[in-house]
Order: sequence, then C-alpha cells, then structure tokens
Amino acid sequence: MILKSLENIRKLRKKYNLTQKELANKAGVSQSLIAKIESKKLDPTFTKAQLIFEALEKLQVTEEVKAQEIMQKKVYFAEVNDSLKTIIKIIKTKGISQLPVLSNGNVCGIITEGAILRKIMANPEKINSLKAEDTMEEAPPIVSPKTGLRVLFHLLQESPIVLVSEKGQTKGIISKADLLGLN
Repeated sequence: MILKSLENIRKLRKKYNLTQKELANKAGVSQSLIAKIESKKLDPTFTKAQLIFEALEKLQVTEEVKAQEIMQKKVYFAEVNDSLKTIIKIIKTKGISQLPVLSNGNVCGIITEGAILRKIMANPEKINSLKAEDTMEEAPPIVSPKTGLRVLFHLLQESPIVLVSEKGQTKGIISKADLLGLN
C-alpha cells in the first residue's frame, strides 16, 4: 500500500476534493469515523483503516495521468526492408531518436540511434546494404490509451518508447522525454 499513515487521510481527501461524507461513502464507513480519525480522536480498526486506504488508492488510480493525455499522436515508422540510410535520414529530419519497425502492418521491432551506431561500428563497410531488419531490436511495449502514468514509468525503464494502440491501430507514441517534467 502506498499510503502509510492515518495522517495522510485528510491530506488525500482534500487533494481529491472530497468531503468527509463522500470519502465515507466510497469507503463504506461512517462520516463520523472519518471526522474522528482526522481529528485524532480515534484510532480505527485495521479493517476500517484498510477500507479507507483502498478507497483513496482507487481515487489515485482514476486521477492518474493516462497515456492518451501525454502521447505524441504523430508516429513515424520504418518498414522492415527500408535501408539504414533511409532510416537515418528520417531520424535526422524528424528530430527523433527511434523508429518502430513494421512488417506487414504489424510492429515487429524498433530501431534506435544506439542500435544504428553499434551496427555501423561493427560493420562500417556494410552501411549501404544494411536494412531495418538487420538493425532492429525487440518491439516496444504496446499499451492502451487508458494506461496510467505509473505503468508507463515502469515500461520506459526497460524500453526507449511505448506505443499506444487501440483496437489494433497505433494511436500514439510515448518516449522518456514525454515524461520529463510530469508530476
């Protein structure tokens, strides 16, 4: 549980603009119990405290920023047979650092600046013959537009981007840079 102290109840209730009665209704407890806990006149039973904390955690999840709110809607793709030179040109002209790779309309991998540099350093003489499929890494995670910020932070620790998709259609892309400065 993220919440650690009974003293957080009042602070979080105010953060979510709830009255004591509204919080009590969501938690299935009485308003007077909330009032007594907040005024430190009563220590609730474990079960009652747990109900209140669970109600507050549900509010935290529903209030959380969603993928659809921070995603970039314009997504550039490389095709599996695109030349590495073409991909480098796209990356430079669009000012991006990675491209999802498509095969038959499905995401099958990702090409990053780092992967390109590693491939060129390993085979500088082959730069003119390299294709996306020779350079790409594993496909990035794909999430729904309703995915919360906590999940996105976790996924972006392991992947340079996350794609946002709905009903099999890519709707957007989120990179680590998109999360910088978010609270």
